[in-house]
Amino acid sequence: MQGFLGYHSEWNLGSPGGWDYQRITQIIGKAVWQRLNDVSPISLELDFDHPLLFPVYGFVDMLVRAHRAREGSNSGLIAVVAEEETLQDVTENRNLAEHLERAEGISGALMAPQELELVRDRVCWRGEPVSVIFVDFNTDVLLALHRKHNLSPLLQAVRERRVINPRGTGPINAKSMFEVVTGPNRDRFHEETVRRTPWTRQFYQRRTSGPGNEEIPDLVKWTRSHWANLVLKPERGYSGRGVRVGTVHTDPDEAVDLALKEGNYIVQEKIPLNLWAEEIPVPGNGRLDLVRQQTDFRCLLGPQGLLGFLGRFGGVPTNVGSGGGVQPLAILRSHVEVREAVARINDALLAMDYGEIMEVVEMQKDMAVKHHFTYLLGPIKIALRPRLITEQHLEALERYALGLWSDCLTLERMWLDGELTGVVKIDDDELEIARWQPWQGSNALIASDGLFSFGAHPEPS
Repeated sequence: MQGFLGYHSEWNLGSPGGWDYQRITQIIGKAVWQRLNDVSPISLELDFDHPLLFPVYGFVDMLVRAHRAREGSNSGLIAVVAEEETLQDVTENRNLAEHLERAEGISGALMAPQELELVRDRVCWRGEPVSVIFVDFNTDVLLALHRKHNLSPLLQAVRERRVINPRGTGPINAKSMFEVVTGPNRDRFHEETVRRTPWTRQFYQRRTSGPGNEEIPDLVKWTRSHWANLVLKPERGYSGRGVRVGTVHTDPDEAVDLALKEGNYIVQEKIPLNLWAEEIPVPGNGRLDLVRQQTDFRCLLGPQGLLGFLGRFGGVPTNVGSGGGVQPLAILRSHVEVREAVARINDALLAMDYGEIMEVVEMQKDMAVKHHFTYLLGPIKIALRPRLITEQHLEALERYALGLWSDCLTLERMWLDGELTGVVKIDDDELEIARWQPWQGSNALIASDGLFSFGAHPEPS
């Protein structure tokens, strides 16, 4: 059975995104592939239409199932709640409401949290009772907005367990959980989860064990002297903010001092850059060149298993919020190895007339505008060629996802049993809200950002 190489870099159990951006990326990527083949046929069979390449549909099904579990066959409103300033800029939330509208008996609406109201003690929007709510922000943001707007209706919805993701995922939605997985309790987790988790420690002056189980008397001093092989990240950061990577950020003192000043950081073993990279054709300066780009493969999963993927590429990190882009994905149907197929595509593109390539690039841009393909920073970059995976990879990813879901439940049980007191560092107000709505395997969307290779990574230099 063909597996895949690499590690997950972080998990997101709060409000992960990307589920609809991949759908749009697939539509554009398939059209670009067909157009490139019109320019010069490429002898490969690629499938851009596999259901796991359109994760939004599995997400919608999960939200509708959550509604049916509460309301039976009755119709109802599923609310998509996001911060007011993002309502126009985050395309996939607008699209999610439209996707929900197409479900039988369901209406969907996008709104700011302060638009919810209580009518005869029922959570409503414009007088209509709300069945289920997807909240596109974490509990710390909820509390900040509550202090500003009085979000009592949304807090009541939490108590009534109408909110997805459940607020009970909050305490284990931190990168510090990787210390639990790679520490003395590692035997309580699936072997593959442990194997794919980079060594991680909460960052402060302490004695601990290192990646090779060696004794580290002073973690801060050790981090300075081993900086080339390490990464520093905020425990609860997002969009790559505050991340420092050894050799990419060459000043260990700046990285360490930032982490100590800000507090609540983790230090993590750095995954070899070549293992999460591919060579991608990039136009510029009147020619097409192969450029080594970092890649990321987000797995999105729910209680029914794997929902789909998001392919990203760019620098370090690859987060779209830090200027990264997205990449179409395709299932390789031809009977060749992934590495050979990728080389064949790259060679074919490099051999094409540059003017014709630029016509395809302009078509790609026009389609992105048509689909309002933007995020908070503006238009989202799209790779010219797809990232290839196989059916065997999909089977391996299904098994990986099932183990990861189970291991997150183990972490929740450990927290509820008081075993993670020194690891869970969130405010008492957040903890109170988390206890209003425990997760316990109920409907939730989990993202695992995978620094994976499916066979086309560059060989180490």
